[in-house]
Amino acid sequence: MNIRTRVKISFVLIIVMLLFLGMISVIITYQIKENSNFRESISSILLMQEGMNDIILESTKTTEVQKLEQLHAEFATYEKRFEYLRTKLSQHTHNYLSNALLPNIQKDKTIKHYLNTLYTNEHRLELMYDDIFKLECEKLEYVAIFKALYPEENSARVEIQEHILQNNRIEQIKILSDLRYYSKEMLYQHGNNATMLKWLAPIDKLIDTTKKGTGDLHENLIHYKEIVRTIAEKTIKIEETKLIEHTTIDQASEVLDDNKKVSISLEEMISELSSRFLDQMRLIQLLVGIVTILFIILLAIKVSRNVSLTMDEVEAKIEEGLEEVNALNREIEDTQKEVLFTMGSIGETRSKETGNHVKRVAEYTKILALYYGLDEEEAEMLKLASPMHDIGKIGIPDSVLNKPGRFNEVEREIMNTHAMLGYEMLKHSQRELLKMAAIVAKEHHERYDGKGYPDQKSGEDIHIYGRITALADVFDALGSARIYKPAWEDEKIFALFKEERGKQFDPKLVDIFFEHLDVFLETRENLKD
Repeated sequence: MNIRTRVKISFVLIIVMLLFLGMISVIITYQIKENSNFRESISSILLMQEGMNDIILESTKTTEVQKLEQLHAEFATYEKRFEYLRTKLSQHTHNYLSNALLPNIQKDKTIKHYLNTLYTNEHRLELMYDDIFKLECEKLEYVAIFKALYPEENSARVEIQEHILQNNRIEQIKILSDLRYYSKEMLYQHGNNATMLKWLAPIDKLIDTTKKGTGDLHENLIHYKEIVRTIAEKTIKIEETKLIEHTTIDQASEVLDDNKKVSISLEEMISELSSRFLDQMRLIQLLVGIVTILFIILLAIKVSRNVSLTMDEVEAKIEEGLEEVNALNREIEDTQKEVLFTMGSIGETRSKETGNHVKRVAEYTKILALYYGLDEEEAEMLKLASPMHDIGKIGIPDSVLNKPGRFNEVEREIMNTHAMLGYEMLKHSQRELLKMAAIVAKEHHERYDGKGYPDQKSGEDIHIYGRITALADVFDALGSARIYKPAWEDEKIFALFKEERGKQFDPKLVDIFFEHLDVFLETRENLKD
């Protein structure tokens, strides 16, 4: 098997292992999501059971049938929601692949036991509520009867009392006192059978003291006894209902407390099972990852031993290529410099000036730039750009450019346009060097005091490239012979520079010039015409 085939097979195996790692990550994410959904379902069940308990409690306090019916509808909604969640949990199954890889935590015996406890408790709450609902309906019916009969009982008792007081029989008055006492005890204190019998006993005694057909008192007592028996029975029923209510509420609270304990146990069990499974998956993931890395390392070693070109040969070829590239770059740079100096010399040649003028100006600008604080790279670029300072002169007519005497006003205006002409020639370039040359061409005739051209800029509003080139150009121009003037003596040039410090020239640059005068004079000597 050749190396190429081995590499292909190895890459296929690596891809398979990476896919396996990805599948494990998906399984872990899926399991975490499933556990989260399971917890949310359990929490929803607990919240619903708390809501059911609240409805049971509120049902025992309501005094209106309409409100009781509304609570009944709410409880039915909870029952439907619970059945939905129960069905969702019971039908929760993975697909074939998931069943092979993921544990179904609901199949755990302990968790299944806890879930059955929750379901059983919910069923208990439903039965409690059914009993409470029927009981409350009856209680409201009893209360309605009680409220209807209570005024009638009171009215009948008062009427009987008036009859007895009119008869003025001491025996009846004494019995009346017992009747009044036990009526209050029955209605407001002890609603039970014993109290009811105590209440009925005085009525029977009063009936015995009267004879049938002897008047309204006897008939009133018979009627009153029927009212009392009915209202007492309803009172007893109401009290019995209250006892059942308290018992049911206590039982519902016990169910909720039991559910909370079950919920805590479920949470702990789910966390334990999930943590165990996720730890196993992460261990497998780690082992597969290590195997994959080792396999890649072995493959790299295998390939490195079978590659035809050694690293030394590759490095040698790279080194050879880099040398060729560097040589080409140097040739391009030299060509670029030569082109720039040639273009700069064109303007000087048309104005009968020597080619060394642009070379000296270039050297002067680099010296000034370095001592001014520009870095080496920027100073070198300015040196290359400065020869283009008078490129605009190629657009000036020979009659003006080569005039031996002073310019008249019109000729001066024409001559001064060479700064903008040079800028217009160069400004469209995207090269940093030519952008710099455009600035130099435009601003090398600006004066520090603002009396220069073309824009009458002043001070540091003039670009540093323009300020540097201005001083370098004037120094060389004054020290060189032109068709319209002889070369100035050095002392005369120095005197002018001192006089024009802060006027025509940047004072800082003038100071740099004098501080390093020997460097400038040496450069001029090396490049003299």
